[in-house]
Amino acid sequence: MKVPYFSQFESRERVLDLISGKMNAEDDPLWQLSGAADPQEYARWSSHICGMACLKMLLAHEQGRVIPTLALMRPCREYGGYVVEEDGSIKGLIYRPFVTYINEQFGLLAEVKEQTPIEEIYDLLDQGYVYIASVHPAIRTPEVTPPRLGGHLVYVFGKNSERRELTFHNPSGHTAATQENVHLGLDDFSRFYAKRGVLIALSDRK
Repeated sequence: MKVPYFSQFESRERVLDLISGKMNAEDDPLWQLSGAADPQEYARWSSHICGMACLKMLLAHEQGRVIPTLALMRPCREYGGYVVEEDGSIKGLIYRPFVTYINEQFGLLAEVKEQTPIEEIYDLLDQGYVYIASVHPAIRTPEVTPPRLGGHLVYVFGKNSERRELTFHNPSGHTAATQENVHLGLDDFSRFYAKRGVLIALSDRK
């Protein structure tokens, strides 16, 4: 089954302009598709909702439901998956409240993984699991060396055993090739991977 792709930015062909600041998120012509109340709400949240884009892909893949990213974010925030600090900064995605949220609202069985090598996840990907993995956003350009690990989430759903590669969708990929069905070897993936994420059982595994 083809896994649907969704960017965390509604205009997926303008991601490079949006992340570079060449284009303001308020000017994204498709902002309403996010479920935001106005362009300002979309602009405030679009750079923080890679996890909600991953959840949107998961729900479309697993349950055939397509829910706007901000419509997913709001109840997730109520569960504590996001925290808006007094200075207006946004903290999240926070994994444990997120796991409770997707279990109670969508019937998904999930667990937080910490200090987990990617090889351990790789071995589970053909056993009815998918993985929302914490990586550095520079994974969109795997030829570079990331300054640190983590800070971004991608939706890992497949593997190539012959090549020992992972297959994933990247919510902030800036070209079609870096957005969907990205293939990356375990060693290269590990250079960006923070050894944490959320492992989720698909329905045929539960």
